[in-house]
Amino acid sequence: MEFSSRARQRHARLAGDRREQYPHSLQFYLEPPTESISLVEFESFAIDRLKLLKVVENLGVSYVRSSDAYKTKLEAELRKLKFPYRALAEDDYEARRKDHISHFILRLAYCQSEDLRRWFLQQEMDLFRYRFNELTENLMQKFLEHVNLSFEAIGEDLKNQLANELIASTPGFTLPKVKEQMFYKVGLADAVDLFRARRVFIKDGFAFVPFKEIDVIVLNNYRTKLSKALALTARSLPSIQSDERLQPLLNHLSHSYVGPDYSIQKNTGKISLEQIDALSVKSFPLCMRQLHRALRESHHLRHGGRMQYGLFLKGIGLTLEQALEFWKKEFIRGKVDADKFDKGYAYSIRHNYGKEGKRTDYTPYSCMKIIMSNPPSQGDYHGCPFRHSDPELLKQKLQSYKIPPSGIAQVLELVKGMHYQLACQKYFELTHDIDDIGFSLNHPNQYFTESQKLLNGGREPKKEFNNSGNFQQKNNSQESINSSSTPASSNEKADTELEGLEAYFAED
Repeated sequence: MEFSSRARQRHARLAGDRREQYPHSLQFYLEPPTESISLVEFESFAIDRLKLLKVVENLGVSYVRSSDAYKTKLEAELRKLKFPYRALAEDDYEARRKDHISHFILRLAYCQSEDLRRWFLQQEMDLFRYRFNELTENLMQKFLEHVNLSFEAIGEDLKNQLANELIASTPGFTLPKVKEQMFYKVGLADAVDLFRARRVFIKDGFAFVPFKEIDVIVLNNYRTKLSKALALTARSLPSIQSDERLQPLLNHLSHSYVGPDYSIQKNTGKISLEQIDALSVKSFPLCMRQLHRALRESHHLRHGGRMQYGLFLKGIGLTLEQALEFWKKEFIRGKVDADKFDKGYAYSIRHNYGKEGKRTDYTPYSCMKIIMSNPPSQGDYHGCPFRHSDPELLKQKLQSYKIPPSGIAQVLELVKGMHYQLACQKYFELTHDIDDIGFSLNHPNQYFTESQKLLNGGREPKKEFNNSGNFQQKNNSQESINSSSTPASSNEKADTELEGLEAYFAED
Protein backbone atom coordinates (compact mmCIF):
# COMPACT_ATOMS: atom_id res chain seq x y z
CA MET A 1 0.00 0.00 0.00
CA GLU A 2 1.40 3.43 -0.97
CA PHE A 3 0.94 6.54 1.12
CA SER A 4 0.92 10.12 -0.08
CA SER A 5 3.50 12.51 1.36
CA ARG A 6 0.85 14.07 3.62
CA ALA A 7 -0.38 10.66 4.78
CA ARG A 8 3.19 9.56 5.58
CA GLN A 9 3.74 12.73 7.59
CA ARG A 10 0.51 12.17 9.52
CA HIS A 11 1.47 8.54 10.17
CA ALA A 12 4.92 9.58 11.44
CA ARG A 13 3.39 12.27 13.65
CA LEU A 14 0.96 9.74 15.13
CA ALA A 15 3.79 7.30 15.80
CA GLY A 16 5.74 10.09 17.49
CA ASP A 17 2.77 11.00 19.67
CA ARG A 18 2.39 7.38 20.69
CA ARG A 19 6.06 7.07 21.63
CA GLU A 20 5.81 10.28 23.60
CA GLN A 21 2.74 9.00 25.48
CA TYR A 22 4.49 5.76 26.51
CA PRO A 23 8.25 6.39 26.19
CA HIS A 24 9.09 3.31 28.28
CA SER A 25 7.68 -0.19 28.56
CA LEU A 26 7.83 0.25 32.33
CA GLN A 27 6.17 2.90 34.48
CA PHE A 28 5.12 3.84 38.02
CA TYR A 29 1.51 4.41 36.88
CA LEU A 30 1.47 7.94 38.27
CA GLU A 31 -0.96 9.41 35.75
CA PRO A 32 -4.36 7.76 35.16
CA PRO A 33 -5.52 7.26 31.55
CA THR A 34 -7.76 9.99 30.16
CA GLU A 35 -9.06 8.40 26.96
CA SER A 36 -12.53 6.92 26.49
CA ILE A 37 -12.86 3.14 26.11
CA SER A 38 -15.83 0.83 25.67
CA LEU A 39 -17.14 -1.32 28.51
CA VAL A 40 -16.18 -4.40 26.47
CA GLU A 41 -12.55 -3.24 26.29
CA PHE A 42 -12.70 -2.19 29.96
CA GLU A 43 -13.65 -5.71 31.04
CA SER A 44 -11.33 -7.45 28.57
CA PHE A 45 -8.26 -5.49 29.71
CA ALA A 46 -9.08 -6.05 33.38
CA ILE A 47 -9.60 -9.80 33.02
CA ASP A 48 -6.34 -10.22 31.10
CA ARG A 49 -4.38 -8.36 33.78
CA LEU A 50 -6.07 -10.38 36.50
CA LYS A 51 -5.00 -13.56 34.70
CA LEU A 52 -1.46 -12.19 34.54
CA LEU A 53 -1.32 -11.31 38.24
CA LYS A 54 -2.62 -14.74 39.22
CA VAL A 55 0.17 -16.32 37.16
CA VAL A 56 2.66 -13.99 38.90
CA GLU A 57 1.34 -15.17 42.28
CA ASN A 58 1.55 -18.85 41.31
CA LEU A 59 5.06 -18.59 39.84
CA GLY A 60 6.30 -16.61 42.84
CA VAL A 61 5.52 -19.53 45.14
CA SER A 62 6.50 -22.33 42.75
CA TYR A 63 9.85 -20.96 41.51
CA VAL A 64 12.76 -18.80 42.65
CA ARG A 65 12.02 -15.37 41.19
CA SER A 66 15.46 -14.97 39.62
CA SER A 67 15.47 -18.46 38.06
CA ASP A 68 15.37 -19.08 34.32
CA ALA A 69 12.17 -21.15 34.67
CA TYR A 70 10.39 -18.27 36.42
CA LYS A 71 11.48 -15.77 33.77
CA THR A 72 10.62 -18.06 30.86
CA LYS A 73 7.13 -18.84 32.11
CA LEU A 74 6.32 -15.23 32.98
CA GLU A 75 7.55 -13.95 29.61
CA ALA A 76 5.39 -16.58 27.88
CA GLU A 77 2.34 -15.34 29.80
CA LEU A 78 3.12 -11.70 28.97
CA ARG A 79 3.39 -12.65 25.30
CA LYS A 80 0.16 -14.66 25.36
CA LEU A 81 -1.85 -11.88 27.01
CA LYS A 82 -0.21 -9.18 24.84
CA PHE A 83 1.43 -7.14 27.60
CA PRO A 84 4.88 -5.49 27.14
CA TYR A 85 7.63 -8.05 27.54
CA ARG A 86 10.61 -6.59 25.69
CA ALA A 87 11.76 -3.13 26.65
CA LEU A 88 13.51 -2.49 23.31
CA ALA A 89 10.39 -3.03 21.18
CA GLU A 90 9.27 0.28 19.65
CA ASP A 91 6.08 -1.03 18.05
CA ASP A 92 4.35 -2.16 21.25
CA TYR A 93 2.15 0.90 21.75
CA GLU A 94 -1.01 -1.19 22.07
CA ALA A 95 0.65 -3.45 24.66
CA ARG A 96 1.84 -0.44 26.67
CA ARG A 97 -1.61 1.17 26.44
CA LYS A 98 -3.23 -2.05 27.65
CA ASP A 99 -0.72 -2.30 30.50
CA HIS A 100 -1.45 1.28 31.60
CA ILE A 101 -5.24 1.11 31.42
CA SER A 102 -5.60 -2.37 32.91
CA HIS A 103 -3.48 -1.45 35.95
CA PHE A 104 -5.79 1.43 36.82
CA ILE A 105 -8.94 -0.66 36.32
CA LEU A 106 -7.71 -3.32 38.73
CA ARG A 107 -6.56 -0.60 41.11
CA LEU A 108 -10.21 0.49 41.29
CA ALA A 109 -11.41 -3.07 41.83
CA TYR A 110 -8.78 -4.06 44.39
CA CYS A 111 -8.75 -0.97 46.60
CA GLN A 112 -12.03 -1.95 48.28
CA SER A 113 -10.61 -3.85 51.28
CA GLU A 114 -7.30 -4.31 53.09
CA ASP A 115 -6.97 -7.94 51.92
CA LEU A 116 -7.57 -6.98 48.28
CA ARG A 117 -5.12 -4.06 48.46
CA ARG A 118 -2.44 -6.26 50.01
CA TRP A 119 -2.82 -8.96 47.33
CA PHE A 120 -2.82 -6.46 44.45
CA LEU A 121 0.22 -4.61 45.82
CA GLN A 122 2.26 -7.82 46.19
CA GLN A 123 1.55 -9.10 42.69
CA GLU A 124 2.16 -5.72 41.04
CA MET A 125 5.46 -5.47 42.94
CA ASP A 126 6.58 -8.90 41.72
CA LEU A 127 5.60 -8.06 38.14
CA PHE A 128 7.46 -4.74 38.32
CA ARG A 129 10.56 -6.45 39.77
CA TYR A 130 10.70 -8.92 36.89
CA ARG A 131 10.26 -6.25 34.23
CA PHE A 132 12.77 -3.86 35.79
CA ASN A 133 15.44 -6.53 36.09
CA GLU A 134 14.96 -7.43 32.42
CA LEU A 135 16.04 -3.92 31.37
CA THR A 136 19.57 -3.30 30.12
CA GLU A 137 21.76 -1.01 32.23
CA ASN A 138 21.26 1.79 29.71
CA LEU A 139 17.46 1.44 29.79
CA MET A 140 17.49 1.22 33.59
CA GLN A 141 19.32 4.54 33.69
CA LYS A 142 16.81 6.11 31.30
CA PHE A 143 13.91 4.80 33.35
CA LEU A 144 15.38 6.16 36.59
CA GLU A 145 15.70 9.59 34.97
CA HIS A 146 12.14 9.33 33.67
CA VAL A 147 10.72 8.73 37.19
CA ASN A 148 13.02 11.29 38.83
CA LEU A 149 15.20 8.78 40.64
CA SER A 150 18.49 10.00 39.25
CA PHE A 151 20.91 9.04 42.00
CA GLU A 152 24.41 10.52 42.12
CA ALA A 153 27.10 8.15 40.87
CA ILE A 154 30.31 8.35 42.93
CA GLY A 155 33.58 9.11 41.16
CA GLU A 156 36.46 6.69 40.67
CA ASP A 157 38.65 8.46 43.24
CA LEU A 158 36.04 8.14 46.01
CA LYS A 159 35.31 4.53 45.00
CA ASN A 160 38.99 3.62 45.25
CA GLN A 161 39.21 5.42 48.59
CA LEU A 162 36.26 3.42 49.97
CA ALA A 163 37.13 0.13 48.23
CA ASN A 164 37.87 -1.86 51.38
CA GLU A 165 34.67 -0.71 53.10
CA LEU A 166 32.59 -1.45 49.99
CA ILE A 167 34.04 -4.97 49.76
CA ALA A 168 33.40 -5.66 53.45
CA SER A 169 29.81 -4.37 53.46
CA THR A 170 28.57 -5.61 50.09
CA PRO A 171 28.07 -9.42 50.01
CA GLY A 172 29.81 -11.24 47.17
CA PHE A 173 32.00 -8.32 46.13
CA THR A 174 35.72 -8.52 45.49
CA LEU A 175 38.11 -5.73 44.52
CA PRO A 176 37.74 -6.39 40.75
CA LYS A 177 33.96 -6.34 41.09
CA VAL A 178 34.03 -3.08 43.02
CA LYS A 179 36.18 -1.50 40.31
CA GLU A 180 33.87 -2.58 37.47
CA GLN A 181 30.57 -1.84 39.26
CA MET A 182 29.03 1.62 39.40
CA PHE A 183 28.04 2.81 42.90
CA TYR A 184 25.38 5.38 43.75
CA LYS A 185 25.13 7.73 46.72
CA VAL A 186 21.58 7.27 48.04
CA GLY A 187 19.79 8.78 51.03
CA LEU A 188 19.57 6.36 53.94
CA ALA A 189 15.75 6.57 54.02
CA ASP A 190 15.62 5.14 50.48
CA ALA A 191 18.01 2.29 51.30
CA VAL A 192 16.51 1.17 54.61
CA ASP A 193 15.90 -2.42 53.42
CA LEU A 194 19.51 -2.83 52.30
CA PHE A 195 20.71 -1.28 55.56
CA ARG A 196 18.47 -3.62 57.60
CA ALA A 197 19.90 -6.64 55.74
CA ARG A 198 23.48 -5.33 56.15
CA ARG A 199 24.06 -5.35 52.40
CA VAL A 200 25.29 -1.78 51.94
CA PHE A 201 28.00 0.61 53.16
CA ILE A 202 26.76 3.62 55.18
CA LYS A 203 28.65 6.86 55.66
CA ASP A 204 27.54 10.36 56.69
CA GLY A 205 23.84 9.51 56.33
CA PHE A 206 24.20 8.07 52.82
CA ALA A 207 24.17 4.53 51.48
CA PHE A 208 26.65 3.59 48.76
CA VAL A 209 24.56 1.24 46.64
CA PRO A 210 26.00 -0.90 43.79
CA PHE A 211 24.10 -0.79 40.53
CA LYS A 212 23.05 -4.45 40.89
CA GLU A 213 21.16 -3.55 44.09
CA ILE A 214 19.45 -0.45 42.74
CA ASP A 215 16.28 -2.47 42.09
CA VAL A 216 15.66 -2.60 45.87
CA ILE A 217 15.62 1.23 45.98
CA VAL A 218 13.33 1.46 42.97
CA LEU A 219 10.95 -1.20 44.32
CA ASN A 220 10.69 0.56 47.69
CA ASN A 221 9.86 3.78 45.90
CA TYR A 222 7.25 2.06 43.75
CA ARG A 223 5.71 0.30 46.77
CA THR A 224 5.36 3.60 48.63
CA LYS A 225 3.73 5.33 45.67
CA LEU A 226 1.36 2.46 44.85
CA SER A 227 0.35 1.90 48.47
CA LYS A 228 -0.50 5.59 48.84
CA ALA A 229 -2.37 5.58 45.51
CA LEU A 230 -4.49 2.58 46.58
CA ALA A 231 -5.45 4.35 49.81
CA LEU A 232 -6.41 7.52 47.92
CA THR A 233 -8.40 5.48 45.39
CA ALA A 234 -10.30 3.78 48.22
CA ARG A 235 -11.30 7.21 49.56
CA SER A 236 -12.75 8.16 46.18
CA LEU A 237 -14.83 4.97 45.88
CA PRO A 238 -18.20 6.57 46.79
CA SER A 239 -18.17 8.66 43.63
CA ILE A 240 -17.33 5.61 41.52
CA GLN A 241 -19.95 3.45 43.20
CA SER A 242 -22.64 5.81 41.99
CA ASP A 243 -21.88 4.77 38.40
CA GLU A 244 -24.34 1.96 37.65
CA ARG A 245 -22.25 0.73 34.71
CA LEU A 246 -18.91 0.41 36.49
CA GLN A 247 -19.73 -0.74 40.01
CA PRO A 248 -21.09 -4.21 39.09
CA LEU A 249 -18.01 -4.80 36.90
CA LEU A 250 -15.60 -3.71 39.64
CA ASN A 251 -17.29 -5.87 42.27
CA HIS A 252 -17.22 -8.83 39.90
CA LEU A 253 -13.53 -8.34 39.12
CA SER A 254 -12.46 -8.41 42.77
CA HIS A 255 -14.20 -11.80 43.17
CA SER A 256 -13.62 -12.85 39.60
CA TYR A 257 -13.00 -16.30 38.21
CA VAL A 258 -11.45 -16.23 34.75
CA GLY A 259 -11.34 -19.91 33.82
CA PRO A 260 -13.66 -22.43 32.11
CA ASP A 261 -17.40 -22.56 32.71
CA TYR A 262 -18.36 -25.65 34.71
CA SER A 263 -22.12 -25.22 34.47
CA ILE A 264 -22.32 -27.66 31.55
CA GLN A 265 -20.58 -31.03 31.67
CA LYS A 266 -19.96 -33.43 28.81
CA ASN A 267 -19.88 -36.30 31.29
CA THR A 268 -23.34 -35.57 32.74
CA GLY A 269 -24.84 -38.81 34.04
CA LYS A 270 -21.60 -40.80 33.75
CA ILE A 271 -20.96 -40.68 37.50
CA SER A 272 -23.11 -42.92 39.67
CA LEU A 273 -24.21 -42.10 43.21
CA GLU A 274 -22.33 -45.14 44.46
CA GLN A 275 -19.05 -43.62 43.25
CA ILE A 276 -19.33 -40.35 45.18
CA ASP A 277 -17.88 -41.64 48.47
CA ALA A 278 -14.75 -42.95 46.75
CA LEU A 279 -14.44 -39.86 44.56
CA SER A 280 -14.65 -37.58 47.59
CA VAL A 281 -11.46 -39.15 48.95
CA LYS A 282 -9.52 -39.28 45.69
CA SER A 283 -10.65 -36.32 43.57
CA PHE A 284 -12.54 -33.76 45.67
CA PRO A 285 -10.79 -30.58 46.81
CA LEU A 286 -10.61 -30.20 50.58
CA CYS A 287 -13.61 -27.83 50.71
CA MET A 288 -15.89 -30.37 49.00
CA ARG A 289 -14.42 -33.34 50.86
CA GLN A 290 -15.25 -31.50 54.09
CA LEU A 291 -18.84 -30.85 52.97
CA HIS A 292 -19.36 -34.44 51.84
CA ARG A 293 -18.07 -35.83 55.12
CA ALA A 294 -20.27 -33.45 57.14
CA LEU A 295 -23.30 -34.46 55.08
CA ARG A 296 -22.65 -38.16 55.59
CA GLU A 297 -22.14 -37.71 59.35
CA SER A 298 -25.03 -35.36 60.17
CA HIS A 299 -27.37 -36.13 57.22
CA HIS A 300 -27.91 -32.42 56.74
CA LEU A 301 -26.20 -29.27 55.48
CA ARG A 302 -27.27 -25.70 56.06
CA HIS A 303 -28.11 -23.57 53.03
CA GLY A 304 -24.57 -22.25 52.42
CA GLY A 305 -23.22 -25.79 52.32
CA ARG A 306 -26.04 -27.06 50.12
CA MET A 307 -25.46 -24.31 47.59
CA GLN A 308 -21.67 -24.77 47.44
CA TYR A 309 -21.75 -28.57 47.37
CA GLY A 310 -24.88 -28.93 45.24
CA LEU A 311 -23.51 -26.81 42.42
CA PHE A 312 -20.18 -28.64 42.60
CA LEU A 313 -21.91 -32.01 42.23
CA LYS A 314 -23.87 -30.63 39.31
CA GLY A 315 -20.56 -29.55 37.76
CA ILE A 316 -18.94 -32.98 38.04
CA GLY A 317 -21.84 -34.56 36.18
CA LEU A 318 -24.77 -35.38 38.47
CA THR A 319 -28.08 -35.16 36.63
CA LEU A 320 -31.13 -33.50 38.19
CA GLU A 321 -32.67 -36.89 38.91
CA GLN A 322 -29.46 -38.10 40.58
CA ALA A 323 -29.22 -34.93 42.65
CA LEU A 324 -32.80 -35.27 43.91
CA GLU A 325 -32.17 -38.90 44.83
CA PHE A 326 -28.80 -38.14 46.47
CA TRP A 327 -30.06 -35.31 48.70
CA LYS A 328 -33.35 -37.02 49.56
CA LYS A 329 -31.71 -40.31 50.61
CA GLU A 330 -29.28 -38.46 52.86
CA PHE A 331 -31.77 -36.03 54.41
CA ILE A 332 -34.37 -38.66 55.29
CA ARG A 333 -31.68 -40.51 57.23
CA GLY A 334 -31.70 -37.50 59.55
CA LYS A 335 -34.58 -35.41 60.86
CA VAL A 336 -36.26 -34.65 57.50
CA ASP A 337 -39.00 -37.00 56.29
CA ALA A 338 -39.78 -37.58 52.61
CA ASP A 339 -42.79 -35.27 52.57
CA LYS A 340 -40.88 -32.38 54.13
CA PHE A 341 -38.02 -32.88 51.67
CA ASP A 342 -40.38 -32.79 48.66
CA LYS A 343 -42.03 -29.62 49.94
CA GLY A 344 -39.01 -27.78 51.35
CA TYR A 345 -35.96 -28.84 49.37
CA ALA A 346 -36.81 -30.47 46.01
CA TYR A 347 -37.91 -27.18 44.42
CA SER A 348 -34.59 -25.55 45.30
CA ILE A 349 -32.63 -28.38 43.66
CA ARG A 350 -34.73 -28.13 40.47
CA HIS A 351 -34.18 -24.37 40.57
CA ASN A 352 -30.45 -25.03 40.87
CA TYR A 353 -30.60 -26.98 37.60
CA GLY A 354 -32.57 -24.24 35.81
CA LYS A 355 -35.89 -26.10 35.85
CA GLU A 356 -37.80 -23.63 38.03
CA GLY A 357 -38.12 -19.87 38.44
CA LYS A 358 -36.07 -17.90 35.91
CA ARG A 359 -34.68 -21.19 34.54
CA THR A 360 -31.13 -19.94 34.87
CA ASP A 361 -28.35 -22.49 34.45
CA TYR A 362 -26.47 -21.78 37.69
CA THR A 363 -22.69 -22.05 37.72
CA PRO A 364 -20.60 -23.91 40.35
CA TYR A 365 -18.72 -21.62 42.74
CA SER A 366 -15.16 -20.62 41.88
CA CYS A 367 -12.38 -20.50 44.47
CA MET A 368 -12.50 -16.71 44.62
CA LYS A 369 -16.23 -16.70 45.31
CA ILE A 370 -15.85 -19.30 48.06
CA ILE A 371 -12.94 -17.42 49.63
CA MET A 372 -14.32 -13.91 49.42
CA SER A 373 -18.06 -14.24 50.10
CA ASN A 374 -20.42 -15.71 52.71
CA PRO A 375 -17.93 -16.84 55.40
CA PRO A 376 -19.15 -19.82 57.45
CA SER A 377 -20.50 -19.36 60.96
CA GLN A 378 -20.87 -21.91 63.77
CA GLY A 379 -22.56 -25.05 62.48
CA ASP A 380 -21.61 -24.35 58.86
CA TYR A 381 -19.23 -26.46 56.78
CA HIS A 382 -19.03 -24.40 53.59
CA GLY A 383 -16.26 -21.97 52.68
CA CYS A 384 -12.56 -22.58 52.03
CA PRO A 385 -10.80 -24.64 54.76
CA PHE A 386 -7.52 -22.88 53.96
CA ARG A 387 -9.14 -19.46 54.39
CA HIS A 388 -11.75 -20.04 57.08
CA SER A 389 -10.36 -22.81 59.31
CA ASP A 390 -8.22 -22.27 62.39
CA PRO A 391 -4.63 -23.31 61.46
CA GLU A 392 -4.50 -25.89 64.25
CA LEU A 393 -7.79 -27.48 63.15
CA LEU A 394 -6.57 -27.45 59.54
CA LYS A 395 -3.38 -29.19 60.65
CA GLN A 396 -5.38 -31.88 62.43
CA LYS A 397 -7.58 -32.38 59.37
CA LEU A 398 -4.55 -32.79 57.10
CA GLN A 399 -2.98 -35.23 59.56
CA SER A 400 -6.17 -37.31 59.53
CA TYR A 401 -5.87 -37.46 55.73
CA LYS A 402 -2.32 -38.89 56.05
CA ILE A 403 -0.54 -35.82 54.67
CA PRO A 404 3.17 -36.05 55.63
CA PRO A 405 4.48 -33.54 58.21
CA SER A 406 6.72 -31.82 55.66
CA GLY A 407 3.72 -31.33 53.37
CA ILE A 408 1.56 -29.98 56.17
CA ALA A 409 4.28 -27.46 57.01
CA GLN A 410 4.33 -26.26 53.39
CA VAL A 411 0.54 -25.91 53.30
CA LEU A 412 0.44 -23.97 56.57
CA GLU A 413 3.20 -21.65 55.37
CA LEU A 414 1.16 -20.80 52.28
CA VAL A 415 -1.94 -20.24 54.44
CA LYS A 416 0.08 -17.94 56.71
CA GLY A 417 1.01 -15.91 53.64
CA MET A 418 -2.70 -15.80 52.63
CA HIS A 419 -2.03 -17.83 49.46
CA TYR A 420 -5.15 -19.95 49.90
CA GLN A 421 -5.47 -21.23 46.32
CA LEU A 422 -1.78 -22.10 46.26
CA ALA A 423 -2.26 -24.02 49.51
CA CYS A 424 -4.98 -26.00 47.74
CA GLN A 425 -2.60 -26.62 44.83
CA LYS A 426 -0.03 -27.96 47.30
CA TYR A 427 -2.75 -30.21 48.78
CA PHE A 428 -3.44 -31.52 45.26
CA GLU A 429 0.26 -32.29 44.75
CA LEU A 430 0.54 -34.05 48.11
CA THR A 431 -2.57 -36.20 47.63
CA HIS A 432 -1.73 -37.08 44.02
CA ASP A 433 2.03 -37.64 44.43
CA ILE A 434 3.26 -35.17 41.85
CA ASP A 435 6.00 -32.55 42.11
CA ASP A 436 4.40 -29.81 40.03
CA ILE A 437 0.67 -29.37 39.56
CA GLY A 438 1.29 -27.93 36.07
CA PHE A 439 -1.67 -25.53 36.12
CA SER A 440 -3.07 -22.64 38.14
CA LEU A 441 -5.93 -23.84 40.36
CA ASN A 442 -8.93 -21.50 40.41
CA HIS A 443 -12.01 -23.72 40.71
CA PRO A 444 -13.11 -26.80 42.72
CA ASN A 445 -14.45 -28.43 39.56
CA GLN A 446 -11.12 -27.80 37.85
CA TYR A 447 -9.50 -29.68 40.76
CA PHE A 448 -11.85 -32.62 40.16
CA THR A 449 -11.31 -32.65 36.39
CA GLU A 450 -7.50 -32.50 36.68
CA SER A 451 -7.54 -35.19 39.36
CA GLN A 452 -9.53 -37.51 37.11
CA LYS A 453 -7.15 -36.87 34.20
CA LEU A 454 -4.22 -37.72 36.45
CA LEU A 455 -5.81 -40.87 37.85
CA ASN A 456 -6.46 -41.99 34.29
CA GLY A 457 -2.71 -41.99 33.67
CA GLY A 458 -2.20 -38.45 32.41
CA ARG A 459 0.89 -37.65 34.52
CA GLU A 460 3.94 -39.30 36.03
CA PRO A 461 3.84 -40.25 39.73
CA LYS A 462 6.13 -38.19 41.91
CA LYS A 463 8.79 -39.19 44.38
CA GLU A 464 7.52 -38.85 47.90
CA PHE A 465 9.38 -37.07 50.69
CA ASN A 466 10.09 -39.20 53.71
CA ASN A 467 10.46 -37.65 57.16
CA SER A 468 14.18 -37.06 56.71
CA GLY A 469 13.56 -35.01 53.55
CA ASN A 470 14.92 -37.64 51.12
CA PHE A 471 13.02 -38.82 48.10
CA GLN A 472 11.59 -42.31 47.89
CA GLN A 473 9.61 -43.74 45.00
CA LYS A 474 5.95 -44.31 45.73
CA ASN A 475 3.78 -46.46 43.52
CA ASN A 476 0.10 -45.89 43.79
CA SER A 477 -2.58 -47.73 41.89
CA GLN A 478 -5.97 -46.05 42.14
CA GLU A 479 -9.37 -46.60 40.65
CA SER A 480 -10.03 -44.49 37.56
CA ILE A 481 -13.22 -42.88 36.39
CA ASN A 482 -13.68 -41.42 32.94
CA SER A 483 -13.92 -37.67 32.79
CA SER A 484 -13.65 -34.96 30.17
CA SER A 485 -12.58 -31.38 30.26
CA THR A 486 -15.04 -28.53 30.21
CA PRO A 487 -15.79 -25.98 27.51
CA ALA A 488 -14.38 -22.49 27.74
CA SER A 489 -16.46 -19.63 29.06
CA SER A 490 -16.94 -16.19 27.59
CA ASN A 491 -16.70 -14.80 31.14
CA GLU A 492 -20.07 -13.12 30.75
CA LYS A 493 -21.70 -14.74 33.81
CA ALA A 494 -21.36 -12.57 36.90
CA ASP A 495 -22.05 -13.36 40.52
CA THR A 496 -25.44 -11.69 40.14
CA GLU A 497 -26.76 -14.87 38.51
CA LEU A 498 -27.16 -16.34 42.01
CA GLU A 499 -29.65 -13.62 42.87
CA GLY A 500 -32.72 -15.24 44.30
CA LEU A 501 -31.19 -18.69 44.63
CA GLU A 502 -30.18 -18.21 48.26
CA ALA A 503 -33.80 -17.61 49.18
CA TYR A 504 -34.68 -21.09 47.94
CA PHE A 505 -31.90 -22.60 50.04
CA ALA A 506 -32.61 -20.53 53.12
CA GLU A 507 -34.51 -23.18 55.06
CA ASP A 508 -32.32 -25.13 57.47
